Amino acid sequence: MTPSDQSNTHSAAKLGALSRFRVLDLTRARAGPTCVKQFADFGADVIRIESPLHLGEGMLMAGGRLGFDMQNLHRNTRSITLDLKTEEARNIFYKLVATADVVVENFRPDVKERLKIDYPVLSAINPKIILASISGFGQDGPYRKRPLFDQTAQGMSGLMSVTGEPGSGPMRAGAAVTDITAGFMSAMGILTALLEREVSGKGQWVQSSLVQAGVSLMDFQAAKYLMTGQVPEQVGNDHPTSMPTSCYACSDGYMNVACTGEPMWLKFCEALGVKELKDDARFTFEKDRVIHRKELNAVLSGIFKSKTKDYWVNRLNEYGVPCGPIYNVRDVFNDPQVMSQHMSTKVDHPELGEVTLLSQGVKLSRTPAQITRVAPALGEHLRDVLAEIGYSTDEIKKLIEQKIV
Repeated sequence: MTPSDQSNTHSAAKLGALSRFRVLDLTRARAGPTCVKQFADFGADVIRIESPLHLGEGMLMAGGRLGFDMQNLHRNTRSITLDLKTEEARNIFYKLVATADVVVENFRPDVKERLKIDYPVLSAINPKIILASISGFGQDGPYRKRPLFDQTAQGMSGLMSVTGEPGSGPMRAGAAVTDITAGFMSAMGILTALLEREVSGKGQWVQSSLVQAGVSLMDFQAAKYLMTGQVPEQVGNDHPTSMPTSCYACSDGYMNVACTGEPMWLKFCEALGVKELKDDARFTFEKDRVIHRKELNAVLSGIFKSKTKDYWVNRLNEYGVPCGPIYNVRDVFNDPQVMSQHMSTKVDHPELGEVTLLSQGVKLSRTPAQITRVAPALGEHLRDVLAEIGYSTDEIKKLIEQKIV
């Protein structure tokens, strides 16, 4: 009987597309929990393994255990505590591995080897296990043991070198893009490994890193360098290869316009009602508009400032030109289109009352993601989980007294 076939007493076992899978979550910070959240929201039995209280809770995210980060990243999970530095706790972990499909960790590469929870050890216990390792730099190479956080990864992957106004110096993105992308990529890798396991019957080791994620996000900028040798530079809010694709100030705020190719350029000029733009030889073809971006933006800035962003958004959409207002986060969640996509979900918390959490960004028509439970208290499900793998009430009490769990 495979781990996926085993009976599962998890309360949400019959809910969700991934309810047949058990995931052991050893992660901290953001990249690992982002990965695990994808499974928890689709019904997998995610067991979060934390350090016992006497060892301290380690690095919690902004606001502590009741803060928005913890509630966002760790909803729909169960929590147990294990001191994995002890042999007794590792034996408990090994028993859980025998029942699981996936283990996700984001220790530095040498840590799991010291703890004896690396892939060779886990696959010997359960050949079907999939271990996902998320790190700063990867599992090998000269920097493998170095610590890394998102902003440093943004810098080392090239993202900061192409972000910001020309000559302004490097600029980080306004969200933890390498953390989040590494989490998403790892989740995709795990799902791929689970699908492959249906054919081979074997697990495997899935690896991703913040730097790999950042380099992947460079996409066409990286491809340009690899194929041409040209190093991309900062161009601010302008698109590097397509103009006018940029941010423009209106009379009451800012908007984005994405005008690509000649047919759309003609529609754009018609929408603005400025014939001289269409007839100006500097702007006839896209390559010319890129070369003369400063002159083009100077003309467009005067036009857009003459009316409100709502006027221009409606006007350009009438002509099929992609565009939209630039929002702050409050604006985002008040936008009727965002509201129609249900990008936030209300859930009851025993201490905080009703809280609103960020929803999944993907929809499934028949088995959608669900947020059914807030982030757990430390070790909240310890007794339940240990009982599931055969520990008696007295044995659990003894483990707690010995501070093994």
